[in-house]
Amino acid sequence: MGYLSNLKLLKDDMVAKGWSICDFLFCYKGIEYIVLVKRFVGAEKRIDPYALVKLHFLKYDNIQDSLEVEANCGGLLVDAKALREYFGITYSKNLGDILAQFSENLGNSIPKKMRDTLNISDKEKTALVYSLSKSDSEDPNKIYCTGLRRNPSGQVRSAYNADKTKLLRRGLYEKFANDKSISFCYSTDSAKEKGDAAICQAFSNK
Repeated sequence: MGYLSNLKLLKDDMVAKGWSICDFLFCYKGIEYIVLVKRFVGAEKRIDPYALVKLHFLKYDNIQDSLEVEANCGGLLVDAKALREYFGITYSKNLGDILAQFSENLGNSIPKKMRDTLNISDKEKTALVYSLSKSDSEDPNKIYCTGLRRNPSGQVRSAYNADKTKLLRRGLYEKFANDKSISFCYSTDSAKEKGDAAICQAFSNK
């Protein structure tokens, strides 16, 4: 099936569990990366018609240093130069072999199922929430839940808003998981954050 054959299984697991994003860790040449796996939902648009998912590589020690590429089971859908420059792969006559080895290493790191998000590091959670906020056209620093809002008639909460709340406020999300007409509101101000009980009470009083 190709070097990245686990991507199909991982994507199927994400769909089954209702997630638009997940992550795994990848180490190459002594550098650790957080790799976000993003499905093509909402604002995430497919460029290559053969792309299965989008992979967003972020250096663990500096998540601002990143590379986004589309991918399928056959490999990364990106030109070799961009790959070489980001991962520090030296050009050589046997570059094809080196890139094949890189893809094999990456493929060995891709899980068949997504991990429970309770078992990921704070750095991984930060990277996931940051990506979800940007995908939802939100300020990435809006991480403090302040309340609930009823969407206009016919509109439902985004997959990104749902996943962000599963990561940050799982208990609150589960209370309203089945009512997709409700979205979760966030602020950049930690002083505005409210507990589950206060949020539920304020919503029921509306």
